[in-house]
Amino acid sequence: MKPEQRTGGTLMKTLRSAKLLSRPMQMLKNRNRRAVLALAIVAAFAAGPAWAEDPGFPAPNGDPGVLPAGAKLDRVFDGGCMLTEGIATSPDGMVYFSDITFTKFCKDPSGKFLQAGNIWKYDPKTKQATIFRSPSGMSNGMKFDAQGNLVIAEGADYGGRRLTKTDMKTGKSYILSGLYNGQPYNSLNDLTIDEKGRIYFTDPRYLGWEPMNQPVQAVYRLDPDGKVTRLITDAAKPNGVQVSPDQKTLYVLAHDNGAHDFLEKGETAQKGMMACLAYDLSPDGTVSNRRVLVNWLPNDGGDGMSIDVDGNLYIAVRSEAAPGLYVYSPEGKQLAYVSTGKELPTNVAFGYGNDANLLYLTSGKSVYTIRMAKKGWHLPSS
Repeated sequence: MKPEQRTGGTLMKTLRSAKLLSRPMQMLKNRNRRAVLALAIVAAFAAGPAWAEDPGFPAPNGDPGVLPAGAKLDRVFDGGCMLTEGIATSPDGMVYFSDITFTKFCKDPSGKFLQAGNIWKYDPKTKQATIFRSPSGMSNGMKFDAQGNLVIAEGADYGGRRLTKTDMKTGKSYILSGLYNGQPYNSLNDLTIDEKGRIYFTDPRYLGWEPMNQPVQAVYRLDPDGKVTRLITDAAKPNGVQVSPDQKTLYVLAHDNGAHDFLEKGETAQKGMMACLAYDLSPDGTVSNRRVLVNWLPNDGGDGMSIDVDGNLYIAVRSEAAPGLYVYSPEGKQLAYVSTGKELPTNVAFGYGNDANLLYLTSGKSVYTIRMAKKGWHLPSS
């Protein structure tokens, strides 16, 4: 699907709202109606794929100190195959995100050959999205380091199961870590980078046919000299990870769905921990004093997260009861809730510059934006 394409239902709503599909037109016979609709489609896209639409989610609510009055989600992309994820913003304003093409569902137009993940590039000025890389190695979480390189966590299901970085000036990619103790990782998921250049990345397994080569689902730390340390093993099934602006806390989202691959019809899984954990982060990169900030059980919990300059956490929560974006204080107090309807969100990231308070959210096949009151925290450039 091209980035400017939308689903039939969304397109019809757009045409009606733009008055390109009038009531008299709906009364035409099928043949004429199809002809007029074709003309309407041409007219709708003649100006290019710049667009944004209101998805019709319930109104957000929360502390005006983080959620300004009138703030709402706008959909700016819906061309993903199955699951958008790992959104990352560049200092130049460009936005990159993963399109995880689960091989169980995402194939070529003939239905014969598997896709192997995509990374999209979205330009907020033109509102155009283009493929940045395909295959992506089943990229998931992504972040820009202090030098402007794009660091990528690659997962399983025919993916790389490794940590890589891409030099955005040359386009060349490098493997930062592909093995631990001589064995492949389970399925890298997300990452965060501290001001000393250390990369903290999570390695759970949610899907994929490959064997699980690591005995635990853990959080690892990659030091600038290349040394990798298995840092956290008591986060059940670690997913999102975020360092605090003062570099003194490491947050980890434990999201234990009880399964390591897709469940077939009739299969069930027992959930484990669904919580936001906080650890004291020492100057040497070690952690201590594990504590639970938020417990989402019996519902599903957080997936990915971002943080503002005051240390508030913005978490994409996949709760069956009330999925959406949740904002929490550093102590775990809920400050705001932005519903995503029935969609299960995956990740979030703040923009830069004039858009430093613009939050991007990935969910389903789409990407959304919402203007917050706070500016997001970013790793300082070197």
